[in-house]
Amino acid sequence: MNLRNAVLTVAEMYRADALTIESGRSGEVLMESAGAAVVREIAARWPVGPVTVLCGPGNNGGDGFVVARLLDQLGWPVRLGLLGKVDALRGDAAVMAGRWRGEVLALSSGLLDGAALVVDALFGAGLARPLEGAVRDLVEQLGIRAIPVVAVDVPSGVDGDTGLVLGTAAPAALTVTFFRRKPAHLLMPGRGLCGTVVVADIGIADPVLEKIAPRIFHNDPALWLPHFPWPKADGHKFDRGHAVVLGGVRMTGAARLAARAARRAGAGLVSIACPEESFPIYAASDPGTIVTVLTAAESFSGLMADPRRNAVLIGPGAGISAATRRRVEEALDAAKATVIDADAITAFAEAPAELFGRLTGQCLLTPHAGEFKRLFGIEGDRLSQARAAAGRAGAIVLLKGPDTVIARPDGSAAINGNAPPWLATAGAGDVLAGLALGLIAQGMPTFHAAAAAAWLHGEAATRFGHGLIAEDIAEVLPGVLRDLAEGFVTVP
Repeated sequence: MNLRNAVLTVAEMYRADALTIESGRSGEVLMESAGAAVVREIAARWPVGPVTVLCGPGNNGGDGFVVARLLDQLGWPVRLGLLGKVDALRGDAAVMAGRWRGEVLALSSGLLDGAALVVDALFGAGLARPLEGAVRDLVEQLGIRAIPVVAVDVPSGVDGDTGLVLGTAAPAALTVTFFRRKPAHLLMPGRGLCGTVVVADIGIADPVLEKIAPRIFHNDPALWLPHFPWPKADGHKFDRGHAVVLGGVRMTGAARLAARAARRAGAGLVSIACPEESFPIYAASDPGTIVTVLTAAESFSGLMADPRRNAVLIGPGAGISAATRRRVEEALDAAKATVIDADAITAFAEAPAELFGRLTGQCLLTPHAGEFKRLFGIEGDRLSQARAAAGRAGAIVLLKGPDTVIARPDGSAAINGNAPPWLATAGAGDVLAGLALGLIAQGMPTFHAAAAAAWLHGEAATRFGHGLIAEDIAEVLPGVLRDLAEGFVTVP
């Protein structure tokens, strides 16, 4: 894993701070650097004007005192409100409060009157209980008034580890966090409340990550590009795998979308295996897709016996039936890299153990929230759900959504953050499954293939823009791949 992509839990960020302080860099210096980073971002975006800085009783509030002092030095009219009393502050926060020469006001909604900008330094990512009382009322006012908000670390009220809202939270125009992102910057609804996220360098050295050994990562090309199966100059189609998509009878568009996506992702050959009655529909579709009829003489297990057919997708439009379950079992018994999606997931809802006992780390499950609930029944935030499910299934789990999570059985996970709202359209999940299938067929490790598919899916949809339908995604993909290959996509 590329540690530059690391996402730190609240506990891991506390440890990063502690390790840095142990190495000789004081907490005061870290806090001063954090406040200065926030001020730099503010000064780069807004003209000088009346600003209200809201400070909490912990280190996040200490950052706020630094922000207030530095903005004051730059000529901003600053009003500062504190939750609690100055003499109750401890440690570095107390030191920074002592350096502030202005008035310290009690929290109230009146602090917002006349403000052109608000700095939210009430609570950071470590908030553990819902906001209540006067501070809740103030945060609710932040959400009502049309005043831009700059959040220090995360918007107050957002759980840093889950992205869930504890009571209430106000949307920020800008969130400045430190050293590495936290899960809340990528997981909904937190991600939707953060606005633009800036990760600031405050002097914590990258080598501390090796001691922390993070298990969560931000999904972008740096995570998986070293494993990407670019075509070789001396290669041929048989080097690039033969992917098989099981085609159903009624919803034939699903398998066709998946097969086309697998071809766009680079699979050398792609076959749709279908019942005889639906052969004309599949055969009349893309001419580059092979269509194989499943008859008594040409069973699915017979197809699986061919070692050249190395990756299989079962589920899109397959139907929720015993036959679908049997096809999954046949693919797994043949030790194929198997992508299990849609109907194939729900087909095992009454007997999940029968599926889990057959899965391996080269298998990928791609449920949306409803399918996930039916198969796993695991409650909690999405990151915890995906990680627990991967451990239970012994396979890679890609939990689809605006904040798709890809998890391994060992507990490591990637959070995808580039899906635009218009990607929520019929058939988009079939395309995603097909992209993963095409990459896996070329030998890309399943976890990295799933992560790459999720990112490519989001990037292609973003480039297309509003009006997207599922058929458009694969057609935009060549431009995305070209830019990756030629280095036009920025990789940290």
